[in-house]
Amino acid sequence: MRTRSQSREQRPPPEEPPVIIEPLRIEYPFQEDPHVEPMADTRTMAQLLQAPTEGYEDAILIPEIVANNFELRHGLINLVQNKQFFGHDKEDPHAHIRYFNKITSTMRVPNVPIATIKLMLFPFSIEGAARIWLEKEPPRSIQTWDGH
Repeated sequence: MRTRSQSREQRPPPEEPPVIIEPLRIEYPFQEDPHVEPMADTRTMAQLLQAPTEGYEDAILIPEIVANNFELRHGLINLVQNKQFFGHDKEDPHAHIRYFNKITSTMRVPNVPIATIKLMLFPFSIEGAARIWLEKEPPRSIQTWDGH
C-alpha cells in the first residue's frame, strides 16, 4: 500500500538559480517628484486620537446662562431619568411631556429661565427610539422649548 507522500514524484531540486524580478515600483501621480518626502505630521498622540467634532453638535441649542455657577443637580436629573420615554407604540408622549413639565416646574433658579432648564434636562428624559429621533435632528435645530 502506498501513501500519498510516497506516490508523489520525487523531483530533483532546480539547478538554475531563481530569476530576480524587478521590484514593484510605486508611482505618485499627484506629485512632481516621487522622491520628495511629505512633511511629518506634528500633531501629538492625544490630538491624533481625538474624534472630529465638526458637524456633530447637539440638536438642542442651550441659550447662554447669565447666572453664576449654575449646574443641574444630580437629584433632578435622576428624577427625570426615573420615568424616561422610550418611544414605544404603547407609550403616550403627551403624558411624558406633562410629567416632564410637572417635574421642571418645581425648580426655580434666579437668572435662569425655566425654558432653558427644560432644554437642558429633556435629553435625560428620553431613551431608545426617542433618543435616536433626537440624535437624528439637525444640529442646533431646537432653540426654544415652546417652539416659537
